[in-house]
Amino acid sequence: MPADQGVPPPLAVTFDDVARAAKQIHGSVERTPLRHSRTLSEITGADVWIKFENLQFTASFKERGALNKLLSLSPAERKAGVIAMSAGNHAQGVAYHAARLGIPATIVMPLGTPFVKVEHTRKHGARVLLHGEGVAEAATYAYQVKDRQGLVFVHPYDDAHVIAGQGTIAGEMLEDEPGLDALVIPIGGGGLIAGNAIAAKHLKPSIDIYGVEARMYPSMHAVLRGEEPVCGGQTIAEGIAVKQVGEMTRHIARALVKDVLLVDEPHLEQAVNLFANVEKTVSEGAGAAALAALIAHPHVFQGRKVGLILCGGNIDPRLLASVLTRALVREGRISSLRLIGDDRPGLLSKVSKVIGDMGGNIIEVAHNRLALDVPAKGAEFDLLIETRDAQHTQEVVDALAAAGYPPRRL
Repeated sequence: MPADQGVPPPLAVTFDDVARAAKQIHGSVERTPLRHSRTLSEITGADVWIKFENLQFTASFKERGALNKLLSLSPAERKAGVIAMSAGNHAQGVAYHAARLGIPATIVMPLGTPFVKVEHTRKHGARVLLHGEGVAEAATYAYQVKDRQGLVFVHPYDDAHVIAGQGTIAGEMLEDEPGLDALVIPIGGGGLIAGNAIAAKHLKPSIDIYGVEARMYPSMHAVLRGEEPVCGGQTIAEGIAVKQVGEMTRHIARALVKDVLLVDEPHLEQAVNLFANVEKTVSEGAGAAALAALIAHPHVFQGRKVGLILCGGNIDPRLLASVLTRALVREGRISSLRLIGDDRPGLLSKVSKVIGDMGGNIIEVAHNRLALDVPAKGAEFDLLIETRDAQHTQEVVDALAAAGYPPRRL
């Protein structure tokens, strides 16, 4: 039997690579703050510390790995230019730092990439090519363009320089708060968790590393369990909606990651909402995934000092507005009521007075006179109302019923 049989192969990235990357990118990316959140600690039951990578210039951690990769290029490679494939944040990181370094950049993005990410990438000076329904098709096209035009491909996650650059985050976190005993890190292709697992486990071997994925895209979760991932669907965490993780990243995760947790869409929405309303900061769905894991799996982190990487803040404004509004609905502060009454003058005025006297606010009113389950001389009203909370909403409902207009909550 060979002496090394059963010994895992060495990892593609070492702590020395991460330390070298930290020196390389120092002063060219933000050293983002790590802050304790008393309110989120009370809500989740963990001692929560947040690394605000959404405060990078391009609002994402991706700058770190992209810059480290660009700085590794030879003069000839810089002159030829680079190409990258990304749904947004990697694209912006490559475009921004390539422009700073005078390197021509081409970015291939899927057709469904949020408009805000496309426009920001173009504003950084990159040539943007929209192609493919998803990242797989976009990646195939990017490699074709690379070969035709002799460009250097900057992979979004499965690259040693990119992984090392992302790993600089954990070093900063443990320098600022050595007492952290767990890190929770979003997983798309795995570059972020791979780099930071290497750094964190070197600096503090006792620390536990947890990954988190959207349940619709459980790629690393399946790989680490020897299963075939089943992925698909419209998640608000499109930044980590990756069907296949990297080869290097999966080996690193298998060696260093304690577990990969899955979160559902309501958990992601709640996390985005909490960052906005508690921390007064903007997070995209993928950026909020670490907090979503604490919400979905509180028993795992109860009483532990946990570091979360808020990895990005590039969310489409319309989606953010929708998430915040849906949170108001969940909290009972916005409710839809349906009531049936006589179709005669003054009815809506009476209903409005009852709601107003109770301190409620009517946002929208819709009449339906053609519903067959409504009397011919009647009318159906749908009211969208705003109240202080769920209890206040119930008080309004009770007052309407007492006034002879019992509503049905939709």
